[in-house]
Amino acid sequence: MSATVTGGCHCGAVRFEAEVRENPVTLLDCNCSMCAKTGFLHMIVPHADFRMTAGEGELTSYRFGMRTAGHLFCRTCGIKSFYQPRSHPDAWSVNFRALDGGHGLETRVTPFDGRNWEEARKGL
Repeated sequence: MSATVTGGCHCGAVRFEAEVRENPVTLLDCNCSMCAKTGFLHMIVPHADFRMTAGEGELTSYRFGMRTAGHLFCRTCGIKSFYQPRSHPDAWSVNFRALDGGHGLETRVTPFDGRNWEEARKGL
């Protein structure tokens, strides 16, 4: 079963839609310094199943550490609703908490030890 979900940032400038091909969907709950401070809950979506519908020009980026991941934020409200993770170079990591309500997805949350990224990555 697949479902199309929509979401975006707090102010509405950045909007997207994604095709989710599993239900329940597996979410990664990462404890790295970035995710722990922002509450980001990762839903991995292949690039082909993701489409921005508004606000591409409203995004600003930030890179840290290995400078591989492309963290994208709305330049108006500061919300990171999705980004390019280094763990999944062919997919976007969508913040499940940035989805619009009423999507009907069931979830399965899996802890991910981002503080020890190299070791944790082997288990993905």
